[in-house]
Amino acid sequence: MEGHNVTVVEADGNYVQPFSTTDVDIYSGETYSVLFTTNQNPDENYWISVGVRGRLPQTPQALALVNYLPNHASKFPTSPPPVTPQWDDYNRSKAFSNRIQGLEGTTPPPPADYDRRIMLLNTQNTIDGLTVWAINNVSLSFPPTPYLGALKYGIKAAFDQTPPPDTFPDCRYDIMSPPANPNATTGNAIYTLDFNSTVDVILQNANTLQPNDSEIHPWHMHGHNFWVLGYGDGKFQRGDEKLFEKAGRRPPLKNTAVIFPFGWTALRFVADNPGAWPFHCHIEPHLHMGMGVVIAEGVEFLADVPRETLSCGLTGMMFSGNGEEGHN
Repeated sequence: MEGHNVTVVEADGNYVQPFSTTDVDIYSGETYSVLFTTNQNPDENYWISVGVRGRLPQTPQALALVNYLPNHASKFPTSPPPVTPQWDDYNRSKAFSNRIQGLEGTTPPPPADYDRRIMLLNTQNTIDGLTVWAINNVSLSFPPTPYLGALKYGIKAAFDQTPPPDTFPDCRYDIMSPPANPNATTGNAIYTLDFNSTVDVILQNANTLQPNDSEIHPWHMHGHNFWVLGYGDGKFQRGDEKLFEKAGRRPPLKNTAVIFPFGWTALRFVADNPGAWPFHCHIEPHLHMGMGVVIAEGVEFLADVPRETLSCGLTGMMFSGNGEEGHN
């Protein structure tokens, strides 16, 4: 925002320790609230520039105006629009993400330890000659029957009952190189979590199918907030937990967090919201190409299941004779 700093005060619906910045990194699925003071020359209007981050831009910057009254809203500023940060300045992006901390008095600290840790290796692969994304070598393909209805009514044929892996298929996987075997499999199994358990998720980024290439991905979790424990470069190793305990750092509560190229992001959440919830890259094509998982907890505590979750697949056939609309 030309001539103005902004103060970040909220992220994903949760207060953060306020901090001043000249620009804000925001990824698909994230929300921020910022404050600024109209303390510039009131005879002028001022540019707002919006640029692409994490992807080589194929479009020019988007522009808006800060209109100081009584200037007309169509009055252009006298100076050129500010240039947004370089799209691949990842150090700048990491520095911004690390400044986001929970506001003391409003953000509870995370539980001191976890009950279960799930490592999710994010890779680009091929299936039948098509490019897909995979998590622990499984590319998510949603089944015709919605998970919630299938779980509530015990329809085991609705999706694969074999639990997906909690860690990489090969712990020696080289994240710095294209996959030695690019083939992946499709799957629709879910992570079933103990109700009220504390779960850590390590999102591990890796090289794509192209050498020396790894992309930014914003991961969004439905039904929960999580604490962003920390970020790291390279492959997550046992002992990296010490990076979570930086003196004075207060992990923020968010529902979307980014993983940086060739790096990892550590999250912690409590499985306390009954239901079946997607957890996925919020770049929509990446979700459709398989970059996601589904978690479920406490479904037995749901008294009713919305009829919208019963109208398709096997539940649609089950309830089509009971006044519900069934679709195959």
